[in-house]
Amino acid sequence: MQLTALLERTPYTLIRGSGDIDITGVVYDSRKAGPGSLFIAINGFRTDSHNFLPKVAEQGAAAVVIEKNWSELPAVTRRVLSDADITVVKAGNGREALALLSAAWFGYPTEKLTVIGMTGTKGKTTSTHMLMAILEAAGKKAGMIGTNGIRVLDEHFTTKNTTPEPYDIQRYAAYMLEKGCEYMVMEVSSTGIKYHRADGIDFDYGVYTNLSPDHIGPDEHPDFADYLASKAKLFTRCRIGIFNRDDEHFPEIYAGHSCRAVSFGVGEKPFTEGVTDDYAVTELSYENRGGSLGTQIRTANGRLDFYVGMPGLFNVYNALSAAVTADLLGIPAEAIREGLAGVRVNGRMEVVLRGDFTALVDYAHNGVSARTLLETLRAYDPARLVVVFGCGGNRDPHRRYEMGEASGKYADLSIVTADNSRFESVESIMKDIHIGLDPTGGKSVDIPDRREAIRYAIKHAEKGDIIAVIGKGHEDYQEVEGVRHHFLDREEIENAAKEFGVG
Repeated sequence: MQLTALLERTPYTLIRGSGDIDITGVVYDSRKAGPGSLFIAINGFRTDSHNFLPKVAEQGAAAVVIEKNWSELPAVTRRVLSDADITVVKAGNGREALALLSAAWFGYPTEKLTVIGMTGTKGKTTSTHMLMAILEAAGKKAGMIGTNGIRVLDEHFTTKNTTPEPYDIQRYAAYMLEKGCEYMVMEVSSTGIKYHRADGIDFDYGVYTNLSPDHIGPDEHPDFADYLASKAKLFTRCRIGIFNRDDEHFPEIYAGHSCRAVSFGVGEKPFTEGVTDDYAVTELSYENRGGSLGTQIRTANGRLDFYVGMPGLFNVYNALSAAVTADLLGIPAEAIREGLAGVRVNGRMEVVLRGDFTALVDYAHNGVSARTLLETLRAYDPARLVVVFGCGGNRDPHRRYEMGEASGKYADLSIVTADNSRFESVESIMKDIHIGLDPTGGKSVDIPDRREAIRYAIKHAEKGDIIAVIGKGHEDYQEVEGVRHHFLDREEIENAAKEFGVG
C-alpha cells in the first residue's frame, strides 16, 4: 500500500523523503519493524520509542512517523534516518496516528460493520455479553471486544486491555468481516478514549451504563472530571447514543452529545430535551427460579417485557442497555427475551450451582461492588448468605477494610481467604480485612487456602443458602510471589460439589 494512501485521513507533515513509496506493514513495536515497514514512534509513559528509530532504520523500515519535532531528535538519529533515505512524517499525536493508520491499513473495517460501543464504570462486560446473547439468539453473527478478551464467533483471543491497542482492534474487526460478522460489540474504556485506542472506529451506537469515581491515578486520569470527560467523548463520535437516565452523572455525560439520543430507566421520567425516545420500566419482580436468580421486567408499552437470568437491580440496567440497543437494531422481541433469559457471563454474577442452595461467582473486589452485590443477594431472601473472599496484595489497604466491613454487615458468614496475594503474606492481608469486619460483629472464619475455603463453604451449605465466591470472577489464576498459578473459582466450586455429592 502506498504511504500517501495510508495517510489519507491522518493530519501530517512530510519532513523528508517521499510519500510515493510502498509500505509492507504498520508497526509500533520496534522489534517488529522490517523491510518496507512503517514504524510509528510514540513518547509513552515509560518508554519513548523515538529512541529506537536508529534500530528500525537498520532493520529496513521504509518510513517512520514521529510526534516530536525533527529538531528535537538527537543528531545521530537524524543522520541515521537521512543516510538510510527513510521517509519521515511528523504527526501531531503518535497514538492518534497509530489508530488512523491502522484503520487505513485494514481497509476501514469498522465502516462495514455495525459497531456498538458500551462505556461506563460498571456493567460494560455484562452488558456486552447480554447483547451478544441476544444477537446469537436472533441468529446474527457478531464479534466482541472487551475485558474478557476478543470473541469472533466461536474463537477466543486474549487481550491485555479492555479496549486493546488500535492496531489490534482494526485487525480483529477485519477478521470479523472475513468470518461473516455483521456486528462488533465492544467495551470502550475511558483510557481507551483518552489515549486514542478508540480513534478510527466508526461507532454506530454508543451506550452509557453509569459512572462513579475510578481509574484515577498517574497513568490513567488526574481527576474525576477528566475521567467523565473521556467517557462523554464517545457520544460525540457515534450516530445514536443510548443513555441510562437514572444515573446521577447522566446530565453531565449527556451535555456535550452530538448524536441522536435515546434513554432508558426504571419508572416514568420526563424526557430530557433532545431525547427522541425513552424506554421506561414500570414493574420489577425479583425471582428465584429453582436456584436461578433473576428479575422479571415489564415496560410501559409491553414491547420489551423480559426475564433476565442474572440477579439484582444493576443487572436490570445492564439488561436494559442491551435490550434497548437490540430493539433499535431491529432484533425481534422474542430473540431479546430468549437471549436475556439464559445469559451467562463468566465471573459476573455467574451461577455455578443451583438446587437446594445456590453458589455463584462474582468479580466484586472493592467495598462498593461488594456491598452492592450483597445487598442484591439479600433481596432474594436466602436462608443464609455466605461469602468467600480475600483481597489483593500490594494494593491500597483501605479496600480490605471496606470489603471486610461490607461482608460483616451483610453476610451471615464471612469466609476470609486468599486472593492474589502477590508479594504480601495472606495472613497480613486477612488481618487488614478483619479491621473492617470485626467491628460489625459479623460471624467469620479464616481459611487462608482459597481452595479449602471454597470446599468448606460447599461442604457446610444448608438448604436455601446463597454462597457467593467473590473478588476474582473470571480470573483463571492466583498470583503468588510474582508467579501465576492456574486457579478458577468456578472450577473449584464444581470440584467441591462433585466431591461432596451436592449441587
